Amino acid sequence: MIGNNYYAQKLNSQNLFKVYETKIPRVKQYLDAEISFVRDSLIGSESILELGAGYGRIVKELAGNCKSIVGIDISDESVSLGKEYLKDIPNTKFITMDVNNLIFQEKFDVILCLQNGLSAMKIKSSDWIERVLGMVESGGKVYFSTYSEKFWEYRLMWFKEQAEKGLLGEIDLDKTKDGVIICKDGFRAITYTPKDLDIIGRLSGYEYKIHEVDESSVFLIIHKK
Repeated sequence: MIGNNYYAQKLNSQNLFKVYETKIPRVKQYLDAEISFVRDSLIGSESILELGAGYGRIVKELAGNCKSIVGIDISDESVSLGKEYLKDIPNTKFITMDVNNLIFQEKFDVILCLQNGLSAMKIKSSDWIERVLGMVESGGKVYFSTYSEKFWEYRLMWFKEQAEKGLLGEIDLDKTKDGVIICKDGFRAITYTPKDLDIIGRLSGYEYKIHEVDESSVFLIIHKK
């Protein structure tokens, strides 16, 4: 169970919910800071798409600050939980969809791929980035985020917490280093460095910037001007 299948089969639904029930204050701060950064950039009239939305944690937090927000996830179980989780928020929608097979007729003002989503989705193709940008309205933005290297200690602490809960396999401490977390059951989470994000930004052909938030997240924001 590696890559997207890991999230579809193991890190889904209630298990994914438990991931965010962390007892580590610094991790809670990171999660809040990432959402706050995006929220502060919104004016309230945007249509938003979140890729890899899990059960809707971020969708719920941003729904009150935009016109509409759609979340997609590869896991049917996570999407079912998300629909229940968001049932009282009318401007939200949840769909089961693979990020490698995005099918939308409409375009969005903002597309989000947060919390190291590029790693979770195993995205390597510049063609995929181009397809995502093709779903953005002229003048819209795409937000990608990864971990800051300054957050490594807390990120590793958080993954150990998840392993202790049985949500991940045991961390292979001999192989886990340099921004890469490896579990003995085959799970592998990498980190996109600012240099990696800069390459994506340049390949996009659009204006972009890289911005660190809270010494925990690094954002690539592509502005489709």
